[in-house]
Amino acid sequence: MSVKIDLEDFRHGTELLKRGFAKMQEGGVIMDVVTPEQAQVAEDAGATSVMALERVPADIRADGGVARMSHPDLIKGILETTSIPVMAKARIGHDDEARVLESLGVDMIDESEVLTPADPFYHIPKNNYTIPFVCGCTNLGEAVRRIVEGAAMIRTKGEAGTGNVVAAVQHARIVAAEIDLITRSTSQEFENIASTISNGFRRIEEKSEHSLSLVDTPLGSINDLHAGVMEVLAEIKEMRRLPVVTFSAGGIATPADAALLMNHGMDGVFVGSGIFKSENPETTAEAVVMATHHYKDAKKVAEACGMMAGKPMDGLELEKLDVRMEERGW
Repeated sequence: MSVKIDLEDFRHGTELLKRGFAKMQEGGVIMDVVTPEQAQVAEDAGATSVMALERVPADIRADGGVARMSHPDLIKGILETTSIPVMAKARIGHDDEARVLESLGVDMIDESEVLTPADPFYHIPKNNYTIPFVCGCTNLGEAVRRIVEGAAMIRTKGEAGTGNVVAAVQHARIVAAEIDLITRSTSQEFENIASTISNGFRRIEEKSEHSLSLVDTPLGSINDLHAGVMEVLAEIKEMRRLPVVTFSAGGIATPADAALLMNHGMDGVFVGSGIFKSENPETTAEAVVMATHHYKDAKKVAEACGMMAGKPMDGLELEKLDVRMEERGW
């Protein structure tokens, strides 16, 4: 007897199924798009998913002000246009933006530092949702806390909207070095690292004028969160990598950038402004996908670089930025 498989069951539900949907993105490129037409360009180029938003990170950075969840009509338009999965961004800690996105039927939510954070103390309790989440990190502690909260995918943050890959490389190297630290740790060192990471859930204590000692948080009890940290770190020690699919993001603008991050051990890449701020988005999109798929083959990466018709997006020096999005989140 044949068994009917509903794809929705893979997109929504248990932690295993949510991680399984994230696993389906492995080895691919996820592209930011702001119109149905751009979504079609991304799909035609071979993107595994698109990220629907009103403005690419470069425009969010240039415009300033408060950046929020995209309008539902824009997201619906992209959902109706493309046959590949559609993701959308919610502000850090903004449960209700996430609930709206879940109700719209997107396939994954990015709790993103590209948008203006809504909560200075807590991220969204992602275990309370049936839809998978992806979250950014700059180090192992951030990655572990997001996984404990329920993230099914992690991406290094980089510095979005800059066309400058240096922060993405920095975060990839830091996470790798700290994973190596965990794999070599003694029992006592392991406990100390776990306590340091768990203390990240106590940020509100630092801001109170009273001597707070948290027992419970919107994410669960402090004891349960610490137990979760210990469990995730034990997985990392055994696997010698994060236990979820790990992408890179922030500043990837060329095929060579994509190959560079893949060679740093990433499972795939997010490309935001790098596609549609280039002179020829169609060839840039195809070239980035090709380089991501063939990152170990220098001749193929060179071929991908040669496919680009026109210049990549203009880049920004990180030292001259007024806002460092990578610093958002905790």
